Order: sequence, then structure tokens, then C-alpha cells
Amino acid sequence: MVDNRLDTVFHALADPTRRGMLAQLALGETSIGDLAEPYRMTLAGASKHVKVLESAGLVARKKMGRTHWCSLNAKPLEEAERWLRQWEKFWTVRLDRLEAAIDAGKHKEKKK
Repeated sequence: MVDNRLDTVFHALADPTRRGMLAQLALGETSIGDLAEPYRMTLAGASKHVKVLESAGLVARKKMGRTHWCSLNAKPLEEAERWLRQWEKFWTVRLDRLEAAIDAGKHKEKKK
């Protein structure tokens, strides 16, 4: 069963704007204004996206004066990667079986 924390991480990652913001934050601490700029959105709009990222534990925010600064917390991404990795193994086994079946079929055709 997937825990609620993982649900919130995948929800946060489901939006391309938020994924872009995370990519920007991977380069270093950034203000909400700088996060908003590539998307031509208001500070309020960017702040809503940041709140979703914060609730997933992916972003930490601090206020310095009137500016809100955000930084990436990649730890929840490690949990998501671990969960996804199990499915990689699942598909690898099936694809290996498919490849073996195809090779066996080619081998039979060559014998004819």
C-alpha cells in the first residue's frame, strides 16, 4: 500500500509547472518571483504551486523581508524513486521473457 506522503509527492509531480520549478530549485535556492517568471504567472499563482510542493515535503520556504525563498528537499524524491524502481524490475523481467520468446522463435525459423 502506498502511504499518503508518497501520494502527495506524486500529486505534486503530476503538474509540469511544478516539475519545472523543482528543476529550477535543483540549481539552488530561488525566490518565488524567480520561480514564477518562466511561466509568466503571478506571485500568487506561483505561491499556490509552491504550497503543493511544500505539502509534499519537496520544498522548504523561508521569508527574508518581503521575499519568500525556496529550496529543494530531494528526500521525498528518493522515496518515490524506490517505489518506481520495483516496477522497473517487474517490467525488466517481462521484457527479458519476451526477448527470449522472440529469440526462440527466430531460432526455430532458422532450423526450417
